[in-house]
Amino acid sequence: MEASSPPYKTPLSIPDYRRYWVARFLAVFATISMVVLIGYQTYDVARADYGMDRAEAAFQLGLLGLAQFIPLLLLTPVAGIAADRFDRRIVVLIANLVDAGIAAVLAVMTMQDALNLPILFTLAALHGAARVFNGPALSAIAPNIVPPRLLPRAIALGSIAWQVGSVIGPGAGGLLFEYSPSFPHFLSAGLLVVSGVLIMTVRPVRARHEGPPVHPVRQIVLGFQFVTRERFLLGCITLDLFAVLMAGATALLPVYARDILGVGPDGLGFMRGAIAAGAAIVALILSVRPLEKNVGVKMLWSVGVFGAVTIAFALSRDYMLSLALLAMLGATDMVSVFIRSSLIQLNTPDSMRGRVSSISGLAISASNELGEMQSGLAALVLGATGAVAFGGAGAIFITLLWAWWFPEIRNAKTFSSKYLDDDPTREKPV
Repeated sequence: MEASSPPYKTPLSIPDYRRYWVARFLAVFATISMVVLIGYQTYDVARADYGMDRAEAAFQLGLLGLAQFIPLLLLTPVAGIAADRFDRRIVVLIANLVDAGIAAVLAVMTMQDALNLPILFTLAALHGAARVFNGPALSAIAPNIVPPRLLPRAIALGSIAWQVGSVIGPGAGGLLFEYSPSFPHFLSAGLLVVSGVLIMTVRPVRARHEGPPVHPVRQIVLGFQFVTRERFLLGCITLDLFAVLMAGATALLPVYARDILGVGPDGLGFMRGAIAAGAAIVALILSVRPLEKNVGVKMLWSVGVFGAVTIAFALSRDYMLSLALLAMLGATDMVSVFIRSSLIQLNTPDSMRGRVSSISGLAISASNELGEMQSGLAALVLGATGAVAFGGAGAIFITLLWAWWFPEIRNAKTFSSKYLDDDPTREKPV
C-alpha cells in the first residue's frame, strides 16, 4: 500500500478484513447449523430410542452442554497460548478442519441411522475442543488487520457475520433436515473447509511481543493475573458469565419446538434464527452508528432487559409471539456483546489479546454450556417453563448485583483504549 493512500474509511474497505468477514460467516453458518441439529437429534433420540419422558430428555440437553464445556475448561489456557504464540490463521484453519470432520461423521451416521447418545456426546465434546481454539485466534485477528479507530465498527461487522450466519444456518439446516437429515451436516463440512482455506488468504497474523521470551506456563499465569487485576475487565467478563448462565432459554428450545409449541426441527431452526436476526439488526445499526456514551450503563441495562424478555418467552404459548420475544433476546444480547467485546479488545495489550480472549471465551462458553446444564437440571425439577422463567429472574438479579459490585462498569463512559494508538503505520494495513 502506498504511503500516500488515503486512510480506510470502513473496515470492509480493507481486503484482508473482507476475507476475514466471509470466512467467519461461513464458519458460523456451518457450526451453528450443526450444533442446533445435534441438540434436536439428542432430544429426539432420547425420546424416541430411549423412551425418556420430556423432563428426562431435557436433562440430556444439559448433559450435552456439559460434554462441550469440559474440553473448553481444560483447554482454554492452551488455546490462549496458541493464539499468542503461533500464526493465528493456522490455529483457525486446524479448528475448522476438526469441526468439518465432526460434521462429516454426523452426516454419515445420520444417513445410516446409527446415532446414539454416547456418540452424540462424544462429537459434542470434540466440537467444544475445536471451538476453544477457534474463538481466541479468530477474535484476535481483527485488531491486527484494521486501524484501532475502526475496531468498534469492525467488531460490530464481525458480529453481523456471526448473527447472519446464526440466522441462516439454523433455518437452512432445519429445512434441509426435513428434506434429508444427513444433507445439512454434509453442507456444514464443506463450508468449514472453504472457511479455513479463505482465512489463510489473510496476511499472516502473530501477536506482537516485547522483551525476552516467556515460558508458556508463565504466560498462562500472566494472562489470568492480568484479568483478575483489571477489575473492569473482570466485571465485564463475569457479568456475561453469570447472567447467561442463569438465563438459558436457548438450551431448552428443542423442548419448546418438539413438545410445547409443536413446530418440529424446521420450527426450531427459525426459533434459533429469530435470536440471531434480532442480534443482526442491532449489529448492523451499531456498525453504522456505534454507541459512544455511557457504554457501561447501557451494557447493564441490556443484560437486565435480556432477563425480563427471557421470563416473557418462558410463559408464551404462541409461536409467532415466541419468535418476536426471541428476536428481542438477540437484540438485547447484541448490545451487551458489542460493548463488552469492544471494551475488552481495546483495553488489552496485543501480546495478551489471545489469552484474554480465551478467558473471555471460557466465560462465554461456561455461561452457554453450563447454562445448558443448569437449565437441564432446573427443567428436571421445575419443568421447561419454570426453568426458563427462573433463569430470566436470575439474570436480572445478577445485573443488579454487578452494578453495585463493579462500579467500574457503571463509570465506563466511552470506548477508551490504554494500549492502542491510532498511528499512521496501522492506518494502512497491507
